[in-house]
Amino acid sequence: QVQLAEFGGGLVQAGGSLRVSCAAASERTFDERSVGWFRQAFGKEREFVAAISWGGSRTLYSDSVKGRFTIGRDRAQNTVYLQMNSLKTEDTAVYYCAIDRPFLLSDTESSYEIWGQGTQVTVSS
Repeated sequence: QVQLAEFGGGLVQAGGSLRVSCAAASERTFDERSVGWFRQAFGKEREFVAAISWGGSRTLYSDSVKGRFTIGRDRAQNTVYLQMNSLKTEDTAVYYCAIDRPFLLSDTESSYEIWGQGTQVTVSS
């Protein structure tokens, strides 16, 4: 059973913006859990992008996206989004959302228990 699904990926020109979102199969999937975004470019290892705590008051960002990307929760839609602005060609990757272990807000891949299938983001020059 697919518990997480990402959507909103696509093709955008450098300097543009895109929002990817992560939806949960159940209203309870996100309960009291931090949610993170990771990405994997072709031929590279998966890397941390951003994470948000259950309450939304705490966030983490990688240095490479800080100031350009914003992670947030849309509680009405029960989604977690990643707003990506000032996109660069090096942001091209498959973007994954994941749910952290209870009571944690981590930037470490091994901390995350549930993963989505990923959505492709391609930034053209």
